[in-house]
Amino acid sequence: MKKILLTLLILFAISPLLFAKITLPSVFADNMVLQQNSDVAIWGWSNPGETVKIVASWASNDTVNVKANNAAAWKTSIKTIGAGGPHSIKIIGDQGITLNNVMLGEVWVCSGQSNMEMSVNWKLINGEEEAAKANNPNIRIFHVQKLGADYPQQTCNATWTMCTPETMRATSAVGYFFARELQQKLNVPVGIIVSAWGGTPAEVWVEKSRIENNPELSKNRHTDNSEWWPGSPGVLYNSMIAPVVPYGIAGAIWYQGESNCENYSVYAQLMKTLIENWRAEFKKDFPFYLVQIAPFDYGDKGTSEYLREQQAIIPQIVSNTGMAVITDLVDNIKDIHPKDKLNVGKRLANYALAETYKQNIGAYKSPSFKSMQVEKGKAVLNFNDVLTGLKSTGKTPERFLIAGDDQKFLPATAKIEGSSVVLSSKLVKIPVAVRFCFDDTTMPDVFSTEGLPLAPFRTDRW
Repeated sequence: MKKILLTLLILFAISPLLFAKITLPSVFADNMVLQQNSDVAIWGWSNPGETVKIVASWASNDTVNVKANNAAAWKTSIKTIGAGGPHSIKIIGDQGITLNNVMLGEVWVCSGQSNMEMSVNWKLINGEEEAAKANNPNIRIFHVQKLGADYPQQTCNATWTMCTPETMRATSAVGYFFARELQQKLNVPVGIIVSAWGGTPAEVWVEKSRIENNPELSKNRHTDNSEWWPGSPGVLYNSMIAPVVPYGIAGAIWYQGESNCENYSVYAQLMKTLIENWRAEFKKDFPFYLVQIAPFDYGDKGTSEYLREQQAIIPQIVSNTGMAVITDLVDNIKDIHPKDKLNVGKRLANYALAETYKQNIGAYKSPSFKSMQVEKGKAVLNFNDVLTGLKSTGKTPERFLIAGDDQKFLPATAKIEGSSVVLSSKLVKIPVAVRFCFDDTTMPDVFSTEGLPLAPFRTDRW
């Protein structure tokens, strides 16, 4: 009798291992959005050696079978069709799970520091009005909890929610406005995976080994470890990116950089490393659109103009990337958090609509410096991405500086001539270099005729 009881106790103790429930990472749940028209990865855990069957309602005759390995993990992929829903997915083993209210559409990662993290609760421009009408079940939000880790995590504390005024208030305003614009223009469900933490340098969002194994990045990495946010390489990649890798996505948007002003010289290389890292892990050469940081008074030690310059380099050295210029969307240069997030989201969305979704939306890129010629003592500037011409917010532009070979910059007399700007100064006989809004705080006074600001620049390297 004692032997029987002992046997029963042993069996009872190990039964959870023998008959373990199928477990999924949190990114697979009710209300989720899967990337449409794709082979999307799906993974989880069950009993070792157990065969798991996956049946999607949009292809009920196509069962996907996968066998769990000896560590109880399994991974496979399923084919999705065009946008729509709601659908369901059954995942069947010894026990089963059904995921309900699943939509097929476009999925984007939204990441960065506080300007990406900020919700409408930060007293944004028209925030209350926008929150009140944010009732859209075709926008779904997966907001990753702020948490660091020393090693890659398999799941995270988050769940998919449908967009309501309440859930919109709890997530990234930039991410929401970006998603809303895509949802309205494409007429498809849009899911956003929001993974952002204020104050964080870019290094924390990259695998630690990629920083440590790059001598330049390792030597010049950000070193500020705040009590409010982590600063060590990889610590947020491990806990806020790795748990959703390699979930099927369309692309990523990024708003970050303020915390890397101190090590601006390697920022372009750092972001190239981050993008390559994420693309490798998501197993897709997805589009990556970033926001150039806004004017802000950093004080006597400000170097943000050089960080913006590094950001402008990224689309030149990394394929399938773009940069939204927002230097005009500033209500207070003493506030590092501009309150207009609606137009930031729209400018990012316009990049995606034009370049990812190939829609003809007109101007979506800010004009940027192309070339300078010196003619009769005047500097003639030409620009990229000027469709119909340039305009000034004043009678004439006043934000250009000009210098001769003495390297002393002086205010320039500027005249817009169609798509060009002609600069001169009575004190500079032969122009050698020019600058436009190349400092911490100066906001632009030259725009495309469509209303996009001329990006800050310099022609010198003094």
